[in-house]
Amino acid sequence: MTGLRFGYGTNGFANHRLADALAILADLGYDGVALTLDHGHLNPYARNAARRVDALAKRLAALGLSVVIETGARYLLDPWHKHAPTLLHDERAKRVDFLRRAVTIGADLGAEAVSFWAGVKPAEVDDTTAWQRLVDGCADVLATAQQHAMPLGLEPEPGMFVQDIADWRRLHTALEAPPGFGITLDIGHCRCLEDLTVPDCVAAVADHLVNVQIDDMRRGTHEHLEFGTGEIDFPPVLAALERAGYRGLVAVELPRHSHAAPTVAAESLRFLQEAASDGVQ
Repeated sequence: MTGLRFGYGTNGFANHRLADALAILADLGYDGVALTLDHGHLNPYARNAARRVDALAKRLAALGLSVVIETGARYLLDPWHKHAPTLLHDERAKRVDFLRRAVTIGADLGAEAVSFWAGVKPAEVDDTTAWQRLVDGCADVLATAQQHAMPLGLEPEPGMFVQDIADWRRLHTALEAPPGFGITLDIGHCRCLEDLTVPDCVAAVADHLVNVQIDDMRRGTHEHLEFGTGEIDFPPVLAALERAGYRGLVAVELPRHSHAAPTVAAESLRFLQEAASDGVQ
């Protein structure tokens, strides 16, 4: 038996209504959902957002699904530029406001964590300015998160200003190691660019792990792949999560597979359950 709890990201169900996606995931046997706040599923800027959040909280409870909040929606804040503005842009106040809204929504839904990333540094912004903006922005969001007792998970993302575990540690230190500021670890990213093995990456951040995304990947290529089509050996990874005592969601992150979402979700859960069983033998 494994104590791991598996979820699936709604960014991999972009062509489904949220209610239908949740029903499918519950029927398949998932423990939870990684909910990306976006135009289609739950828009934090919609006039009826509060009413929809209340209804969603009841629906999640009825389905027995836990939830984490993801904030990587494309074109939500700027229709011309994907993911912009970030905490590094001149217009970063829009991103701070969005992340604060995400924290509030997460609290209303009983979410386990809110996950976010640093963003890609704009070419016209120097490193020193970008770093100070990042630290200040994280501090602003953290203040709201602490008011709601909501854990934050900063995700190192290949190509972004914080792209690996070492970058996350530097940021954590700059914020003076605050309680509630943890790491979102994408298992695929570990294979993509970290020097450590993937299980060793899990062990390295075990004390700060608040959210896990999982997918297959190949060395040096940032492409989220279905399980078994990349280079990761998953039983040792899942065993490492068990040893770390991690009890949050381990959510499948396949944002480019919405065209076959029910099938991919079903196959992913079977794969993870078998890998978890193999990992404890």
